[in-house]
Amino acid sequence: MTEQHIDPELRRLEEIELLESKGINPYPYSFEKTHNSSEILNNFDDENPANFASVSIAGRIMSFRRMGKATFCHILDQTGKIQLYFKKDEIGDDYDNLKLYDIGDIIGVKGYVFRTKMGEISIHVQTQELLSKSLKPLPVAKEEVDEAGNKIVHDAFTDKESRYRKRYIDLIVNSEIRDTFIKRAKIITTMRNFFDSRGWLEVETPILQPIYGGATARPFVSHHNALDIPLYLRIADELYLKRLIVGGFEGVYEISKNFRNEGMDKTHNPEFTSMEIYVAYKDYEWMMQLTEELINKICTEVNGSEKVTIGDSNISFALPFRRAKMFDLYKEYTGKDLKGLSRDELASAAKEMGIETDKTMSAMKILDLIFGEKVEHRLIEPTFVVDYPIEMSPLAKKHRTEDGLVERFELFVNGSEIANCFSELNDPRDQRARLEEQARIRADGDDEAMVVDEDFLNALEIGMPPTAGLGVGIDRLVMLMTGETSIRDVLFFPQMRPEKVKKAEQNENG
Repeated sequence: MTEQHIDPELRRLEEIELLESKGINPYPYSFEKTHNSSEILNNFDDENPANFASVSIAGRIMSFRRMGKATFCHILDQTGKIQLYFKKDEIGDDYDNLKLYDIGDIIGVKGYVFRTKMGEISIHVQTQELLSKSLKPLPVAKEEVDEAGNKIVHDAFTDKESRYRKRYIDLIVNSEIRDTFIKRAKIITTMRNFFDSRGWLEVETPILQPIYGGATARPFVSHHNALDIPLYLRIADELYLKRLIVGGFEGVYEISKNFRNEGMDKTHNPEFTSMEIYVAYKDYEWMMQLTEELINKICTEVNGSEKVTIGDSNISFALPFRRAKMFDLYKEYTGKDLKGLSRDELASAAKEMGIETDKTMSAMKILDLIFGEKVEHRLIEPTFVVDYPIEMSPLAKKHRTEDGLVERFELFVNGSEIANCFSELNDPRDQRARLEEQARIRADGDDEAMVVDEDFLNALEIGMPPTAGLGVGIDRLVMLMTGETSIRDVLFFPQMRPEKVKKAEQNENG
């Protein structure tokens, strides 16, 4: 059997045995780094190479070019790739050990920085050490240029499902996606700084809750063995954060994981990240201005501009954002005035629009369905949709001038909602009545309707000041700021059907 036909995983195991026979530990405990690749590439000066006369760097081998008594390779660290140059006459026996290294292995080297005859900034290696032997080969793409000068890529790791399932490989071989997650971290940091600079307090509230609330959604159900009670993964932070406003804090926020047992699509994952903030003595008009300032600040900090490009759309986050009343948008995009219609009248209007409903759907649900089908996808530029019907907003304060409406806005960009705000309802009598109405709707078959939370009502009876509350979907905001069109592309580990289950279903279906 010739060497090229040996199973690559078996060959790598044999290489480990050879290394260990030489007294080399293929998995040492640590390595002292002094530099990273981008620091060297961005700061090396040909006229003053002494600044990098001694560097220590580590990374994963991404390419090898062996030339007898000299070897070149590229390694990848967190900041990018850099070339290494090994010369047999200088590193002696260590040079022979390179024959037992593979693409995917992690190595550490010490040496000095220079520029090759081809003009590439590189590290002239003086000592090298294997830090981790890779047992499985990487799906490294191969490139060639055809006669017309076009670059052709073979064996690229491009299958979306494989990339989501094996994100650790995706981050190695498609390292440009790291930029998305670096931007994600910067978005959250910018948001924190924005709130902290105004003196508001970041807090933590329970993930496991005896009563779920704060949104209309189906929860994930668990059970606490010691207490012998059902518990729910939170669907929102709202009701606990309002308790803290009752307790005397005048500005609190939380960046948290929430969970909703619902469908999955390009903008929905059952586990998602959101930010909720509540500020006492403010209303939704004040929060609207704060929100556009926040989003504008994030865009300029992350992208260096007030504009982002998503597909064919060039979206500007310049201030101020558009404001539009919800029922005006219904009329604009459906040709129908839906304000004040009963549940049955809304169902009839939906049917005329070709939207299917069923008897379990409340007026709230039908209005939401019509908005999603006929309006939402048309809102590309940042748009505050304001003044919602009371049926759709059981936790929002009644509009101060318009009957049947509440003081609420949602911010839509590129056809997707990324923020939601209320002038918070703080009249405990009104709140009880609305939660009891939600319970009635739930009893009629809408399992996403809210439940009555007596402790939350008790908190309101203690007294909550006028308050504005805002929720922002972090995942969707990251999609906007990075130009991604699927929520899975901004989550390191999106929810997936287990491969064994998927394969069993495929076999069953022939």
